[in-house]
Amino acid sequence: MALPNPFRRWNENTRECWGYVFDLSDDHLTPENSRPLRYSYDILGEECLDRLNAISPPKSRGPPQTKGPDGESGDNAEESSEKRPPERDLYVLLRDNHASDPKLSTLWTELTTIPPWVDWDQIARGQDVFYRYGGAALTGLAYQSLLGGMGAARVVETLARTGGFGIRVARRRMFETMQHILQCTAGVESLRVDGAGFVSSVKVRLLHAAVRKRIMALARAREGYYDIEAWGVPVNDLDCIATIATFSATLIFLSWPRQGIILRRQETEDYVALWRYIAYLVGCPTEYFETPEKARAAMESLLYYEIKPTKTSAILANNIIRGLQDQPPAYPSADMLIASARWLNGNKLCDALELPRPGLYYWALMAGQCVFFMFMFYGHRCIPYLDRKKVAFVRRTMWKLVIESKAGLSGQQTNFEFKYVPEYSTITDMGNVKPLKGQVSSVERRNLKALLLGLCAVGAMSWGTYKAVSGIGSLCFRLFSYGVGLICT
Repeated sequence: MALPNPFRRWNENTRECWGYVFDLSDDHLTPENSRPLRYSYDILGEECLDRLNAISPPKSRGPPQTKGPDGESGDNAEESSEKRPPERDLYVLLRDNHASDPKLSTLWTELTTIPPWVDWDQIARGQDVFYRYGGAALTGLAYQSLLGGMGAARVVETLARTGGFGIRVARRRMFETMQHILQCTAGVESLRVDGAGFVSSVKVRLLHAAVRKRIMALARAREGYYDIEAWGVPVNDLDCIATIATFSATLIFLSWPRQGIILRRQETEDYVALWRYIAYLVGCPTEYFETPEKARAAMESLLYYEIKPTKTSAILANNIIRGLQDQPPAYPSADMLIASARWLNGNKLCDALELPRPGLYYWALMAGQCVFFMFMFYGHRCIPYLDRKKVAFVRRTMWKLVIESKAGLSGQQTNFEFKYVPEYSTITDMGNVKPLKGQVSSVERRNLKALLLGLCAVGAMSWGTYKAVSGIGSLCFRLFSYGVGLICT
């Protein structure tokens, strides 16, 4: 939770937005130099998608999606995709045909050429950072990077038109995003050619191109469907910079500190370097992530200029809460999820996203969670042997939880197909969910225990300090009395 700094010096460059205070620098984007980024995009990726479509045409997707009986639109994408034949594997098509096509060859050469700034040892350390603070990372990604990111009015206009954040599919959509992150952090080999992280990043790049082409085609065919002048080209360079920033700088400088976790300088550099290389693979401009300072400036600029919640923002943010509440494996209540969002994003932004205000009990549970995280993370970080063991354990556990368990993807990894297809009828609406009865949240129990143990520890330390100070005071008084007695005699 952000607390005001009474020692901060305010000047003409100091800015405040949504409870976050920072100073503008030369590295920060301005409305003038960021506006062109709304209309620039990965042209090479889109041209190569056209080539791949010519080599292996996509299968017909049938009639446009329409609203279901419950009034939610676009939420049947997952169900309809299960009935369709398997999609082409665009990565395999690119890999097997790049030698026969100049455009595909250009893209393949770009992807397989390692930039001179890539240090594989640093990449490996950056991957370990994610798992070293795994629990706090998941909390930050879900309730700040994703949910808080719904405050970006331009971006949500694209997301709403894919239907991918309707209440029925929001949870799976988040697990699919987590699959990409886990594949990119599985190890150094995963980011080399044909590695799982490399392959999924290339597929995400082509998926972005497909979404962009689809929305642009619909916008040209029907006036008023999508306002390119106001919102920019869908999935533009600025949007991609924002996405990479939320996965890197937002965690480092907002999510983790608000949970009591401060990274070492080396960890910060390593984690930014990891996401700079991922940005390179997905076709995002990388110069904004050359240093932690530049990454932070990009994050702060986007927070200041781009976070302007709309009604659509509120719909998608509330759908995320509804899609996660009372769900396995932890069965968190809606109040606990909202408390997490408010702790990380602040009340101003969450009020704008129309999230309810939870009671003090859930704020206390969030405090207990932070106590738990700090105790676990700092304790293991101080001992290299335990740190290595913990990183390996969390890496295995996250994969099982997200990919293999029935509470996650049930072993059915996404192929990053174009299944959330924009249609004229696809505008995500507010959904409703029936909570599961009789389930007790393991997260809330853990947080309560951590809070009580933390209070007991603080009480014990306070009592010990009091006794120590009292003993020292008593000894000093006795010595003083003895000295006075000697002088008087």
